[in-house]
Amino acid sequence: MSITAVIPSRYGSSRFRGKPLKRIAGKPMIQRVYELAKAASSIANVVVATDDHRIIETVENFGGKAVLTSPENRTGSDRVGETAELMELLPDDILVNIQGDQPLFDPRCLDDLVRPFSSDQDLEVSTLAYRIVNQSDISSPKNVKVTFDEKGFALYFSRSAIPCGYNDPKSYDTFKHLGFYAYKKSFLDLFRSLPEGKLENIEQLEQLRVLEHGHKIKVVITGYDSPSVDLPEDIEKIEQIILARKK
Repeated sequence: MSITAVIPSRYGSSRFRGKPLKRIAGKPMIQRVYELAKAASSIANVVVATDDHRIIETVENFGGKAVLTSPENRTGSDRVGETAELMELLPDDILVNIQGDQPLFDPRCLDDLVRPFSSDQDLEVSTLAYRIVNQSDISSPKNVKVTFDEKGFALYFSRSAIPCGYNDPKSYDTFKHLGFYAYKKSFLDLFRSLPEGKLENIEQLEQLRVLEHGHKIKVVITGYDSPSVDLPEDIEKIEQIILARKK
């Protein structure tokens, strides 16, 4: 069983065109994400999956690997699935989906993400969650929230606050979904064949397709948060964090 990290990367983002190539503290964002993925001890290979030759060229220029995928992929997970097919990976091989707009994630969170596969041979999908510290993150639709059962399997993902406290909203923890996934290649083949879910369409969250079709997602709580770049103004915030870490 090999573990390959795939970074889905689109140039034509509706909110931030060309986002993967924007420079953050002197490096293209896609390079920062790639280098962090390479630093994870559990990852054997890292590849960028894109539908744009400009991203391919940038990745190859800094010595990375990239594959050209179809522009028709519905989601990042579909793009990871196509990449697994192009690479001719085996059914039990593990694919890790890394968000290309999170240039400050801690590589150790990827080790957290894949760990459940070593103890659960039937596991199909895992993902990461982080306990929200800043209360303003709970109400923001930018931050996806997740609830899970007593065995740690996801019950629901939403852009709304879940659970929504009827009495004291500060008496329980709320968890943010970080958007990283690990899946068996065999499950990705199935995922790509599933029709879009109703809830997936409403919330615009691809992971709901998994739940709506009766499959389970293991939620791994990690101690490492991962801020994302959604809009141009977020770059300055990320650069400030990078500079502060160097001091």
